[in-house]
Amino acid sequence: MSETAASLYLREVAARAHSLKDLADKALAQVRDEDLTVALDPESNSLAALILHLGGNLRSRWTDFLTTDGEKPDRNRDAEFEPDASVSRAALLTRWEDGWNSLFATLSTLSEEDLTRTITIRAEPHNVVQAIERSLTHAAYHVGQIVFLAKHLAGEGWKTLSVPRGGTRAFNEKMFGKK
Repeated sequence: MSETAASLYLREVAARAHSLKDLADKALAQVRDEDLTVALDPESNSLAALILHLGGNLRSRWTDFLTTDGEKPDRNRDAEFEPDASVSRAALLTRWEDGWNSLFATLSTLSEEDLTRTITIRAEPHNVVQAIERSLTHAAYHVGQIVFLAKHLAGEGWKTLSVPRGGTRAFNEKMFGKK
């Protein structure tokens, strides 16, 4: 039996979400605890702010996804961007994991039929595909910021998360099975 486009989509969304989280986790593992609250300038976010914000956003959007508005009344979005300088890595990662776990748990329960349902985010209607795409795009945007900032803060100790500079030919040969 062949797979439907909807089932392929749901599987790919989950895979992309796991990939984004893995990328951010690997970047965050390369920075010192004291660097988590460093911002490059007053208008930039620290890693702590990005962790709190994305964790809070994912928890809010994906908790009771099909039945309640994606902006939960207990969320304080503005506070996510002003983390306490003494916040611990453990506390940050608890918020981070809670958000991602909300996403993964909900994605694992969605059916093909759910994709055409309508949900709301800040009282604005979205079909489920729109809401998923909005959430993944938002997560990718902030994961990119996390990787950029972590790379900057790790400095010379940074270990690349992708094909290293100057390594494209060797990588492609490996991928294409050339000797």
